[in-house]
Amino acid sequence: MDRGSAIVTDFRSVTPAVRLYSGELALDSLAAEVARLKSKRAFIVCGRSVATRTGLVALVRDRLGHAYAGQFDRMRKDSPWPDVLAARDAAREAGADLLLAIGGGSVMQATRVVAILLAEQGDPMKMITQYPAQGPAISPKLMAPKLPIIAVCTVGTSATHRGGSAIRNEDLDHRMEFFDPKTRPQAVFWDHRALQTAPVSLALESGFSIFCRALVNLGTERQNPLVEGNRRQAFALADRALPRLLAAPDDPVPRLELCAAAWLQNRDSDDGGTMFDKHWVQRVAYAFATALFIRFPQVSQGQANAAVTSTVMRALGPRDPRATRNMAVALGALAADACAGEVAQAHHLAADAFDARARALGLPVRLSQLPVQVPRESLPLIVQDSLKNFNADPKREFQHEVDLLCEVIDAAW
Repeated sequence: MDRGSAIVTDFRSVTPAVRLYSGELALDSLAAEVARLKSKRAFIVCGRSVATRTGLVALVRDRLGHAYAGQFDRMRKDSPWPDVLAARDAAREAGADLLLAIGGGSVMQATRVVAILLAEQGDPMKMITQYPAQGPAISPKLMAPKLPIIAVCTVGTSATHRGGSAIRNEDLDHRMEFFDPKTRPQAVFWDHRALQTAPVSLALESGFSIFCRALVNLGTERQNPLVEGNRRQAFALADRALPRLLAAPDDPVPRLELCAAAWLQNRDSDDGGTMFDKHWVQRVAYAFATALFIRFPQVSQGQANAAVTSTVMRALGPRDPRATRNMAVALGALAADACAGEVAQAHHLAADAFDARARALGLPVRLSQLPVQVPRESLPLIVQDSLKNFNADPKREFQHEVDLLCEVIDAAW
């Protein structure tokens, strides 16, 4: 197989300590893991649907036994700031010595921020990423020790095993972005029973976000051997799991494969993937999608990614032709040994192939096709929101491309 990118040998890889339990009865190991972490007051954080529409919380409480200290079960989509504060207060009142997140990305991120707020002193607004008028964004270091976290996944999400967390705050023009690697979970559970509690639509849309990230990651022109392996396998897992999930919604295996793909995406960062320059399609699609689902909470991350990515490919793919060629090859839209004339059309070929996959999964490929009405006059606001996204634009380069970004988001309509 043609690599399509340069392999570099100068890199650093960090392997954080974490135990992963996967399988049909994975949660049966929960009590032993809680004991290993010397916890006697485990506090659950989850959403209302998980708490009221499934038996998962009852299962976890049963496995915790006397170590169960209480729960906050009202965490909403995208981790709203008031919910996070309420969860912090409930965990503090319960005397929590361990936090147990049950759910998807919103719950995982919120639980990490709860750990931060329980440990750090001072103004939370000074703990988040700062965006000065001039210069790059600044992520403050948070030094206090944090409570251990255990994550029980209901869907695949790359938010599970990360140090960064983004919280929705209606009073700000961007998300509250916290970063503290000490909040990464000590243990992660992929239990078949837990994964099967998520509606197929939720699992599919969350999985499509994993697929999108896997695809654009393959576009990177430079990568070390560990990153290359992570990215190729993450894409292969996500690409095969999504149609199987739709065809067999009761089969836990595709759901678990999406968890594995997301896990590899996190390991990608640990193995040095973040040291490589991100290409424009990767950065802008991520920033647009994030701004879209934050400004319009009824839009899922998967829908947001599906609605903007192909347009961004068509418009900005030529800026990074090698990256675009790599994505087209991964999608099977371009042969690895294609001639120069075919490679010149890689951005269109990749966009067409991406749209075909999204449509096959029942996802929108334009903003106007979203199930929630997004007014066209709101599109400049999405661009403005995209200007404060640390993962997409830490050097604040988007500030110099506002007119272009407005043209691209309008074309996505």
